[in-house]
Amino acid sequence: MTVGPMAATLMAVIGGSSLLAVTARRLNPSSDLPSLGGWALADRSLGTGWTWLLLGGSIFTSYTFTAVPGLVYGNGAPAFFALPYTIIVCPLAFVLLPRMWAVARKHGHVTAADFVRRRYDSAPLALVVALTGILATMPYLALQLLGIRAVLDAAGVPSRAAVGDCVMIAIFAGLAIATYRHGLRAPAVISALKGVAVFGSAVAVCWLVLDRMNGPEGVFAAAATRLSDSTANASLVLTPGQQPAFVTLAIGSALALLMYPHVLTAAFAASDAAVLRRVSIALPLWTVVLALFGLLGIAAIAMGVDTPENGAEAAVPMLTALLMPGPLVGLVFGAITVGALVPAAVMSIAAATSFVRNVYVEYVHPTATPKRQVRIARTVSLTAKLGAVVFVFGLRDQDAINLQLLGGVWILQIFPAVAVGLYTARLRPAALLAGWSAGMLLGTALVVRGGFSAVVPLGIPGSAGVYVGLVALLLNLVISLFLTFLAEARERWPGAASPSPRP
Repeated sequence: MTVGPMAATLMAVIGGSSLLAVTARRLNPSSDLPSLGGWALADRSLGTGWTWLLLGGSIFTSYTFTAVPGLVYGNGAPAFFALPYTIIVCPLAFVLLPRMWAVARKHGHVTAADFVRRRYDSAPLALVVALTGILATMPYLALQLLGIRAVLDAAGVPSRAAVGDCVMIAIFAGLAIATYRHGLRAPAVISALKGVAVFGSAVAVCWLVLDRMNGPEGVFAAAATRLSDSTANASLVLTPGQQPAFVTLAIGSALALLMYPHVLTAAFAASDAAVLRRVSIALPLWTVVLALFGLLGIAAIAMGVDTPENGAEAAVPMLTALLMPGPLVGLVFGAITVGALVPAAVMSIAAATSFVRNVYVEYVHPTATPKRQVRIARTVSLTAKLGAVVFVFGLRDQDAINLQLLGGVWILQIFPAVAVGLYTARLRPAALLAGWSAGMLLGTALVVRGGFSAVVPLGIPGSAGVYVGLVALLLNLVISLFLTFLAEARERWPGAASPSPRP
């Protein structure tokens, strides 16, 4: 691979995304006065196509397209839980997102915590929902930089040296400026380039692999042979003991995904609920692309790609460098890099919006004008991106991965307050807070005690265990339901005080 042409096309793709971001102000422009909803949600004006690109681009991140094939490369079949997980998300999104959008539009909600605040009339519950979302989002934002780092390493740019640091800062600087000025419109416009680049790259690389290896049979046969000749524990076949972990990871991850602030921010930007229904039906097209990237993880095994130690996420970039000439490699690397910009921007906007609406306005400056809220949100959005960069530069890659694993467990604990709250207000705020606390403590303890493993053992020989997040969510739900039942029972006792009216 020739480095010069590769670098030129990589920079061209990144430069193209910056030019697109400049045009973001032309996307459904509004003459309304500045408002947080206008900046963070693009005035709730995105149609089906833009919402599909933005929501898919926010869910299927750059790190996803490098981590999933990396997991396949290192662990084999269990890594394919990501495929049923992203399929399960679609019917859940079809049911939950339009209903959440309708409530948010009716009452002017911008965040999930806004909904919780009004639904339960509880500022503390809304606060923990907002802070949990921010806490879970920050390591997820940092992971987008790890996806870029894997690309730079495969391109021969030492990502931990001064040159690599400057490249990552420059890439994020352009994103930060565009997001600061245009809010959600910037990642919405860039998502169009991401969609074309990622879909095209996946098809092109898979076509080259299948041509080189004489079809899928050749890929799987060569990978099976290499695995049998190595000391690796990876297998292309899911064993019975791995099935409980596989199923619970898929279900738990799907439930958690729709609670992330960046997913809800992208959904709230839709122009109406029907748009979200159509988008939910079309989301599996992104899963098809993820499946192609998973196949590339198997192809990396088959073709003898040798990734650095603890760097399996570099499998696809290194495979691409092996198969393609320099200019085409630059295009694929550019697609993965742009794939990081869309979710990173949406995540920083979502975190900033949650902070402004549910912390700053609620507890610091209740009379803040819409213009001031936008100004504070822009500043927090920049700070979030800067924090992600500092985090990745200052800590090991594994630290970001471990925290993101904890983030998935944590965000799942707001499911009762948000998702269940869409259908009933019977759960008491105090009960939900107690359930949230128990789920957070148990989930964190199990993950840390297990050496930052996503599964907890069942005590059955040969079983890999079940997903920690679901175990913690089960305890959360049991406590929330039980304490609500006790509160209702006490209110029915003779002489009990009358319950206060529910909103």
